[in-house]
Amino acid sequence: MSLPRRSVVRLFLVAWALRIVAVLAVQYYLQEMVVPARQFVIEGDAEGYWHLAHCLAEGQPYQIYTPPRMVLRMPGFPLLLAVSIRLFGDSLLAARLVLATIGAVGSVGVYQLGYRLFSHRTGLIAGGMAAVSPIFVGFSAIELTETVFAVSLVLGLVPLARWSRSESELADPSVSLPPESSTPLTTASTARAGAIAGLWAGVGCYLRPSWLLFPACLMLWLWGLKPTRNRLWLGVWTVGCMLTSLLPWGLRNQQVTGHFTLTTFWMGPSLYDGWNPENMTGDSNMAFFDQENLMSRMSEYEMDREYRQRAWAFAFQNPGRVLALAWKKTLRYWNPYPNADQFKSRRSLRLISLGWYIVVFLPALWGAWTQRRSLGVLAITAGPILYFAALHLVFVSSVRYRLPGEYPLLVLSAIGWESLVRRSRQRGSSAHDPAPVSLP
Repeated sequence: MSLPRRSVVRLFLVAWALRIVAVLAVQYYLQEMVVPARQFVIEGDAEGYWHLAHCLAEGQPYQIYTPPRMVLRMPGFPLLLAVSIRLFGDSLLAARLVLATIGAVGSVGVYQLGYRLFSHRTGLIAGGMAAVSPIFVGFSAIELTETVFAVSLVLGLVPLARWSRSESELADPSVSLPPESSTPLTTASTARAGAIAGLWAGVGCYLRPSWLLFPACLMLWLWGLKPTRNRLWLGVWTVGCMLTSLLPWGLRNQQVTGHFTLTTFWMGPSLYDGWNPENMTGDSNMAFFDQENLMSRMSEYEMDREYRQRAWAFAFQNPGRVLALAWKKTLRYWNPYPNADQFKSRRSLRLISLGWYIVVFLPALWGAWTQRRSLGVLAITAGPILYFAALHLVFVSSVRYRLPGEYPLLVLSAIGWESLVRRSRQRGSSAHDPAPVSLP
């Protein structure tokens, strides 16, 4: 086995072992430490996903609540949980072990992204940080979409790494190019990369529909850096395969509701959650949905449209309030501490979160500065976290929504650490060099 392959296997095993420990700790906490015992760390969304997973596993209609909502959640995460139920039975422990394994694969994906953008060493540093990240490890044991979505996000970016360089960078001998940049591009390799990236983007949308716009924006950006026919076809294949993969879901929605959508009919309530007269903090409070109970007299589609209209009306009538909320949402998004009540009250978790924040974000800022002329690299590594930051200026915001974007950002963190260590060694060697002796 070659050295890089051995390193990747060790990376996966370390990541997997830490996540297995996290799963066992979560299991013990919920069953032994919490009185009365409960099923989920973060209830609400997790319960809904588990219910929908049972619907899929048992062949029941994909719907939840009364009156039934059939296009409330994308089916990607419930389908994954349903596979676990079919294989291992009605076991949350088994489902958490499956999620832990997928989380460990995410560390390998981060390695691959760093390797294809820069070098084996960069990939190993970035993947190692993903493997031991206490935040990533903890979320891998929770029945929420963050970890699985992050893995699909990274794996969808890996095939696009070779297109991150502009014409000037490829011609500049001083620029450190990734290992595969010298291999010739063909129509077949372009189509293959675009198809893989597009299918992974589709998987990402099945997990989190807010990802829908990013692949197209990234394709436009990369094409603008170097407008060639190959890059145009890359974009066509990527976006085309993503949309094609979502088509079965859209046709199903047309069949069960009479209205076509590639995502869900939950954008309206989500938008109103972020823009409404009661929102003062930028946090989520969906109490209005149950209190108003529009679903008792409207279809799911009509309810979605009603809340969209209310949200936009509020925004146009209260521009100052929208700006103030955007600032509060920004603070919540970039917060070094957890926002959730069950986490932010624990001093140990706050210290761990702050420490890891410093380890990741300060070097990432320096790494971004060193790559400031590589706009394609910045789009792939920092683009996702900035995309979600912009999105959550509108929707409610939390640290939780930032986490998937941190996976590719770790490549910039690795570059930053490499640069800082190199500069430190250079200064150290300069300090130990003997001063020149002037001869008479």
